Amino acid sequence: MNVTCCNRPLFWLCATVFFFVASIATAQEGVISDNAVNAVAEKMYCPVCENIPLDECQTRACIEWKEEIRLQLAAGKDEAAVIGSFVQRFGDQVVGIPQDPVLRGLTVVTPILVLCLAIALGAYTFSRFGGHRRLRVSDEVDLSATIADDVYRQRLEEDLAARR
Repeated sequence: MNVTCCNRPLFWLCATVFFFVASIATAQEGVISDNAVNAVAEKMYCPVCENIPLDECQTRACIEWKEEIRLQLAAGKDEAAVIGSFVQRFGDQVVGIPQDPVLRGLTVVTPILVLCLAIALGAYTFSRFGGHRRLRVSDEVDLSATIADDVYRQRLEEDLAARR
């Protein structure tokens, strides 16, 4: 009995399985996972909808953008390069945080300045229109009104005493 004759189908079967597994493994290396695409897409916004993150939106434009992200990641670009390419083509509105350092600084400083201005305006308003007003030297006191008040008070006390 010939030994090579019996092992030949087994050899071809093993070789076929090995090449099939190797081709699947090779194909998987070039495939970018959905998690990797969504990690980039969650930092970007839908070009059609307002304030909807790209990873949550299911419009046709968003699906095309996600596929483009997948292709760029498969080509070897990192996350910053992919986002940079979209910002370069479509502007800062595709990302939630402005890419320009001046604009990024303004988004941090502006609310702080507005808050300080509101506090200063409130303090000025309370100090100006508060109930504690001091008499100034320049304020004139009407002495005749003070004397008239004393006369009225004395007369009122006399009337009350007479009624008792």
